[in-house]
Parts: sequence; structure tokens; C-alpha cells
Amino acid sequence: MKTHTINQLFSLLFLTVFSVYGIAQTKSSPAFAKGADVGWLPQMEATGYQFYDSDGSPKDCLQLLKDRGMNTIRLRVFVNPSDDKASGHCSKDETVTMALRAQKMGMRIMIDFHYSDSWADPGKQFKPAAWEKHSFSELLNDVYDHTFDVLKALKTAGVMPEWVQIGNEIPGGMLWPDGSTNNWNQLGQLLNKGYEATKAVNPAIKVIVHVDEGNNNAKFRTFFDNATAQKVKYDVIGLSYYPFWIKKDYTETIADLEFNLNDMVKRYGKEVMVVEVGGEDDKVQNTYELLAATIKAVKNVPNNKGLGVLYWEPQGARSWSKYNLSAWQSDGKPSPALDAFKN
Repeated sequence: MKTHTINQLFSLLFLTVFSVYGIAQTKSSPAFAKGADVGWLPQMEATGYQFYDSDGSPKDCLQLLKDRGMNTIRLRVFVNPSDDKASGHCSKDETVTMALRAQKMGMRIMIDFHYSDSWADPGKQFKPAAWEKHSFSELLNDVYDHTFDVLKALKTAGVMPEWVQIGNEIPGGMLWPDGSTNNWNQLGQLLNKGYEATKAVNPAIKVIVHVDEGNNNAKFRTFFDNATAQKVKYDVIGLSYYPFWIKKDYTETIADLEFNLNDMVKRYGKEVMVVEVGGEDDKVQNTYELLAATIKAVKNVPNNKGLGVLYWEPQGARSWSKYNLSAWQSDGKPSPALDAFKN
């Protein structure tokens, strides 16, 4: 009886110590973020697209992603979007609804501000129509107010994003022409307004500044050297990595990505994160290897400065979106390439 009691006490002591240690570990080094941008998902569901598990049974798309090791959802925000199924939606209200749904499933949340009525990327950074004729001082207020408004709505709904992107793929700046990199002084002010609005809602949110071609170190140095000169405030350097768009296999550029990740940390003292990645949907093994290599590269950044990897629209099946870099099969099932996120 006494021996049994002593064993119970030792077991209880062990579990207590282990639990405390686990909590300490969680606080000191949050789990590696593995996730997806799923901005198309509400419209896919609204138009009747059905998602299936590997065994053919219908299942919630977010659950399918979670089952494959994902723990993070990224959502884009447009200012006054159209109702176009592919290039519209993503309004404040739709974003709040989707973020709440994802959070209830245990997902971490990233919000990606485009500061446009539709897509913003390296080739286009158009002002929202409502801001088109605004002066630069008014644009500064627009950026602050829009950022604050969306994040406050999320907070009111009980959602607190872990990360916020101020702009989407902005190597040439945003809100052209006022915020172009031809006028870094103004771009710096616009970025700082987004940062300030984010921190006003919650200082714990990490602010990301995002540039494409994560394997292109020269592009990143040019951009972030200028950002430093303009005293731009941010916490994380976000990278896109799409071997397809630069017409090279990932095996030719993954070392460049790894070098750039490490160089960004050393040069600017920031954390890094691949916020967009994607491979060809009809090259399953190659895409699996691309994802595995990208995850490894980010995890290998010293001192836990590599925060995570997110796939852009993995569920955006080509049959629905015409997009060939999703990770979804023609039968409505996830591509085995996504199994790379299980590791």
C-alpha cells in the first residue's frame, strides 16, 4: 500500500514537472507555423465546391488542412472588393467570419492587408477607388484607419491575429504612385502608419513586411536597406518563394533561399517567415520535395528566428480557380504533396 502511494506521488511529481517544462517551452519558443492562405475558400464553398478526404468522405477544408499538420491560416483583406469569385470578396466582414471559424478550430491567424480593392502584388499596387483622389496626408490616415478598423473588428469578435502584413509583395512599394519605391520617404511613412495602427490594437501582434522572390538576396537587401534608412518599423521579414514563376526548379534556388533567410536575420536582426510558397499541382512529388526543403530551410535559421511556412491557396483547385499552383487534385482531394507539412 505504501509503495503504491509513493509510486503515485512520483508519477504526480513527474507529470507536474513535465507540464511546467512544456508550458515554459511553449512560452519561450512558439510552435513552428505551418499553414495556408485560404482567401478563396468561402467563395469555393458558396459556389458548391465539395472537399473530400483521401478516403472519399466529405470533410471541412480547414479540417483537411489541419489533419495534414497545418496550424495557421492567412487571410487577405481588400478595402472595397467586388463580388467576383476569384478577384473580389475578402471584405472586412468576410475576413472576420473566416478568421473566427479558423480560430475556433485551433488555428493561428495571419491577416494580409493589400490596401487595394483587389489584388496587390509586384506588378500592381493600385489605390482603392475611394482613396484615389486623396492627398498624401489623407492616405496616411486611410492606411491607419483601415488597418485599425479591421483589427478592431477582429478583436471585438474575439479574434486576435498573431501576425499582420502591412502590404502584399511590395518590392516596388504600395499605393502607387504615392507609396512607390521611387519615393521611399513616403513609402516609409505609409508602412509605419500600418505598424502603428496594428500595435494600437494589440502590441503583441507581429508586423510583417513582405517581398517576393525569396531567393533573390540582392532584391531583399535593396528593399530592406532602404526601409532601414527610412526607419520603417516592423518585426518580421516575409518572403514569397515560387520556383515556377522564376522558371527554375527548386533544386536550383533552395540554397539561395536559405542564404537569404539567414542573411536577413543577421543583417537586420529580424525574424523571417515564408508567407507564400507553391508548386505545380501536376508535379506532386516535386512539390512535396519543394515544401519539405522550404520547411527545412526556415527551421534551420538559428535561434528560432525562422517562424514558419505558408502555402498560398493549396485548396484552390485548378478546376475552380484555373490556378495551377494549388495543392488539390481534380477529384476534390488534397494532394499528397501537403503531407510535407506533417513533418
